[in-house]
Amino acid sequence: MAMRKRLGMITPSSNSVLEPVTSAMLAGAPGVTAHFSRFRVTEIALDAAALSQFDASVMLPAAELLADAKVDAIAWNGTSASWLGIGRDRSLCEAITARTGVPATTSTLACIDAARALGAKRVGLVSPYTDDVQRRIAGVWAGEGVAPHAERHLGLRDNFSFGEVAPATIGDMIRSVVADGADAVVILCTNLDGAELAASLERELNIAVLDSVAVTLWRTLGLAGGDNTVLEQWGRIFQTVPVIK
Repeated sequence: MAMRKRLGMITPSSNSVLEPVTSAMLAGAPGVTAHFSRFRVTEIALDAAALSQFDASVMLPAAELLADAKVDAIAWNGTSASWLGIGRDRSLCEAITARTGVPATTSTLACIDAARALGAKRVGLVSPYTDDVQRRIAGVWAGEGVAPHAERHLGLRDNFSFGEVAPATIGDMIRSVVADGADAVVILCTNLDGAELAASLERELNIAVLDSVAVTLWRTLGLAGGDNTVLEQWGRIFQTVPVIK
């Protein structure tokens, strides 16, 4: 009988992608279930109002509600630290664990860990974000030793609109950064519907495609002590064991 693993996901309120995609991925993973708790996020920008959406004071109550379901690990399933600074996510994870006793991770930490685990040297960054947000992300990632080699972004601000981007558009962006020399591509947004593209584009382009939703699941299941190989049909990263610190 498969070992039971419950994964808690803190979800942006206007995100329409990560819940159905995560559930679809886990349909082939007996005994592993995902559980979701929302807080309000409606736009991605660098003004004070948009940045204040990600204050820990509004995220920790969502984590506490997930802990009521006896989850084995909790993830902030969003990429905000990519422009706010990695320290924000590290502090958040510490606070979640202190408050709930449950180990925690985030999408940004998972994506950076995945790029390192696969030995990527020239990361292509694909996102829906605006010019200024994308520039801030490049700087934050460079500070972690993962400077983007190439990037494409859509200039969008409204978080709900990210989930309406066609997979074909995401695929074209991925091919474009690979043409610029990227040896791995990160789809940096948990409201872009790119997870189903990863495995086929990896075969087509012979590079790793790291979708934020998929990689968050990879890191969270590893943190919970689960077996990621049950998800290997979703991309190369699931054949790689995450480093649990």
